Amino acid sequence: MTSKQFGFATRAIHDGQPADPATGAVVVPIFATSTYAQEGIGQNKGYEYSRVSNPTRAALEESLASLEGGSSAHVFASGMAAITALVTMLKAGDHVVCGANVYGGTPRLFNQIFANYGIEFSYVDTSDAENVTRALRPNTRLVHIETPTNPLMKMTDIRAVADICHRRGADLSVDNTFMSPYFQRPIEFGADVVMHSTTKFLNGHSDGLGGALIGTRPDHAERFSYVQMCTGGILSPFECFLVLRGIKTLAVRMKQHEANGQAVAGWLARHPKVQQVFYPGLPSHPQHELAKRQMSGFGSMMAFDVGSLDQAKRVVSRVRLCILGESLGGVETLISHPASMTHASLGEEARAKIGITDGLVRISVGIEDADDLLQDLEQALSD
Repeated sequence: MTSKQFGFATRAIHDGQPADPATGAVVVPIFATSTYAQEGIGQNKGYEYSRVSNPTRAALEESLASLEGGSSAHVFASGMAAITALVTMLKAGDHVVCGANVYGGTPRLFNQIFANYGIEFSYVDTSDAENVTRALRPNTRLVHIETPTNPLMKMTDIRAVADICHRRGADLSVDNTFMSPYFQRPIEFGADVVMHSTTKFLNGHSDGLGGALIGTRPDHAERFSYVQMCTGGILSPFECFLVLRGIKTLAVRMKQHEANGQAVAGWLARHPKVQQVFYPGLPSHPQHELAKRQMSGFGSMMAFDVGSLDQAKRVVSRVRLCILGESLGGVETLISHPASMTHASLGEEARAKIGITDGLVRISVGIEDADDLLQDLEQALSD
């Protein structure tokens, strides 16, 4: 069932998830099977082998395509597996423009793996669309951005960059992990492909890895399905079930994530120990107006600078309710130190170039009681 006239929360609960026709179960079953009985040579019930397709996976893919407004969705074993599948659209001699301030694992994959196969990569600050224009080459086939970026929460004007790409014959892919389709739908602004780490807000419970690509054209569906079949980096039926379960509550979770995020960001912005807060929901954010135009909410991801490595270590070691750990998007609040964790692989010089200081702390605000989170941060920042 795909009913675009219904609201987001309704589609999150129902699209791709009808009652099981065999039993009436209201939850899509976990089809834990590797193969399927065939009725005869060349005759089957739509499934032959679970590396190629699986009913639980098909349900999740239908759900994601509906929520992002794409024509097809394809899920993989992790977010990095999804980005790997994205790059398989390219060949030796092609060029990619990537945002300079993205998750550290993305340039690591590009520079240390795919560059060995003759694909070229350039990194620019995509918050200024003209930087993208200047970086494009005749052989540019893909522009890949995050908006907001990880961890500095810089915004990119998706429509402006999409227009630039399409005039030059390049595809635009957008990592929408931080916002989820509840707050931002890049395809509506001209993106060709949307990428997610389903590990994060889509799953929402910190209990499974996954990644997704949502395409907009028949060649995307054909290519990404073929990559799933050939490489086998698909999402297991059990983890598809976990993401489907998470998606059912995505709307209510994101509302609470944002309410808490607004409370924490405003409180941090007023704290004397905090030098700067990076959160597009604050009027002080330089791209606050773009955020209001492009997103229906500001989410719960933010970073704040406490001035030094020692101070950052002090804060992350003193929290009691917030959990020091990598990842984000779970119901629990996670706090991390980008310079030594998510972006350590970039190296000191590259981090400094894009503005990731040793005093920067990133926080993924969960859905606990906001007052409890503020009390925890207060004691962590106190003398």
